[in-house]
Amino acid sequence: MKRTGKTRSTGQTASIERPDVAIIGGGLAGLIAAHAAAQNGFTTILLAPPSPASDSRTTAFLSGSVAFLRETGIWDAISDRAHALRTMRIVDGTKRLFRAPQADFHASEIGLEAFGYNLENRFVSERLHGLIAGNGKIGVIGDTARGLIDLGTGSHAIETGSGRRIEPGIILAADGRHSLIRQALAIETRAWAYPQIALVANVGHSLDHHDVSTEFHTENGPLTLVPLGSGRSSLVWVVDAAGAERLEALSPAGLAEELETRIQSFLGKIAPVELIGRFPLSGAVASAFGKANVMLIGEAGHAFPPIGAQGLNLGIRDIRAALETAASAKPGEVGRAYHAARAADIHSRTASVDLLNRSLLSGFLPVQAARSFGLYALSSLGPLRRLAMREGTLPGEGLRAADPLKKLQSIIGPNAARGRQ
Repeated sequence: MKRTGKTRSTGQTASIERPDVAIIGGGLAGLIAAHAAAQNGFTTILLAPPSPASDSRTTAFLSGSVAFLRETGIWDAISDRAHALRTMRIVDGTKRLFRAPQADFHASEIGLEAFGYNLENRFVSERLHGLIAGNGKIGVIGDTARGLIDLGTGSHAIETGSGRRIEPGIILAADGRHSLIRQALAIETRAWAYPQIALVANVGHSLDHHDVSTEFHTENGPLTLVPLGSGRSSLVWVVDAAGAERLEALSPAGLAEELETRIQSFLGKIAPVELIGRFPLSGAVASAFGKANVMLIGEAGHAFPPIGAQGLNLGIRDIRAALETAASAKPGEVGRAYHAARAADIHSRTASVDLLNRSLLSGFLPVQAARSFGLYALSSLGPLRRLAMREGTLPGEGLRAADPLKKLQSIIGPNAARGRQ
């Protein structure tokens, strides 16, 4: 894309007529995209209504994402609160006939200091807002997008909620799983729901986590504890609806006791637990990830359960590909080029997360056996475990699992209640 944006700024306001890039959405994906676009030389507008940084959840930024954040100057602004994930541990906590042995994966096995780093979303958001406020290439418009205007030239303009008109070279839609921009482009979405709810908290404990992220596999879904500083971990506990209702009815002390029992006291005494959120699990994937001069990033194009730290990390790969496409694709071909660049990665990640989650829920013995054997193979076969670790943290360096996933899915059977968004 030819960079023709002109900056007419007084303080924080960039040209609102024809910036190179407009980002819609003020979540972490949108904020990262805005700063990264400006760092790559694009005049940029971030269109997002003001909102306080109030998300107490955390994100595990895997190694590939950390590399991108370093390249764009973001990592230096947030690394002082980053907590290393040096070991990934998977524990089969089911009571089924076929159970896998505990599997520990160490970052040092593939030459990494850490698989990634865990950070609080609220802190990352605050630091990103600070970076954006100090960047003269970024104009911030505290408004929503009302819709798109088809310019008839293979591109679209944006109409804001207050009636302003922006005609960017490209548009990055980071406006979430209910994306207005995706709907305006008439891009269909395949959506499905899981019979599970994720309960989220940040917990204190008496024993050191030793930089180990632990995922307990249970009959109702994974229970994951990720290091968050000394004596603290972030918790994502996936249960069925009845289990969620029971746990939410407990006092903080009662919930701590329940958690301590469930994880076999491996973190010692658990401090009283205050839940910070509940999230019914669902998944969605768009039929196209770009159209005309618009590219969908983050949950505007794909969404799935909080398993394996894939969500925002996949969104960061979207951002990298979007900026590369913006710099190289011909006008009118941006959307198609971006879709071609992202489809394989998005579909394989979505399928792998879906398959792992459904394999935990399945009562079908062959599926239980296949899952247990798979974990055993990963923990026992050196070349395979190293390949899996590289692919999980540095996508593109390991195997693309699409074909094996399809074979195992054929054993499980039809896997999604499909609908339209």
